[in-house]
Amino acid sequence: MGGQSPAFEDAVLELAGPRVCFVPTASRDEDSQLVRFYESFAGRAEASHISFNPWPRDDVREHVLGQDAVYVSGGNTANALAVWRAHGFDAVLREAWERGVLLCGWSAGMICWFEAGVTDSFGPQLEGMRDGLGFLPGSACPHYDVDELRRPVYRSLVGDGFPGGYAADDGAALHFVGTELREVIGARAGAAAYRVEAGSETPIAARLV
Repeated sequence: MGGQSPAFEDAVLELAGPRVCFVPTASRDEDSQLVRFYESFAGRAEASHISFNPWPRDDVREHVLGQDAVYVSGGNTANALAVWRAHGFDAVLREAWERGVLLCGWSAGMICWFEAGVTDSFGPQLEGMRDGLGFLPGSACPHYDVDELRRPVYRSLVGDGFPGGYAADDGAALHFVGTELREVIGARAGAAAYRVEAGSETPIAARLV
């Protein structure tokens, strides 16, 4: 998803179930992110989280495999991927995905699932990153309607040989079943997603929730 939204969190519970585990690695496990997560899901979910600082819990694999959804925060995608790989958490996430656990998130938590993505992980300039988890083929770009550099940078990258893929406005979520896009969910009127290929950009209308 392009940006954080209460409506998106409602959709997570509807699609998955009440057991939701938050992974805020990309945001450096910030207390504010954790507080917002628990406040948002209080009273309607079995909420938990996983921190890698100073190290992950001993039962991290069993805990993740027992969830209905894993919810990844925004932040620095490259840093999160490096931490996850150092602890073998990338393999845990793949096992969870293969077992049907819903994997989701916003910004960094959107692009991490793809082979590649457009990121500001390396500085304010946007760059193409090709070492995502690769559960979904191609690339992704969040914040398409709120960051004026996203569209031209993404289209230029794809035109120069970067994998094509999907862009999402803030308030638009891409719902995949397996590796196939099932639908786009809109958390606000006008939010949309786009299929971006070399020389083309095709809007995909969202179902408003």
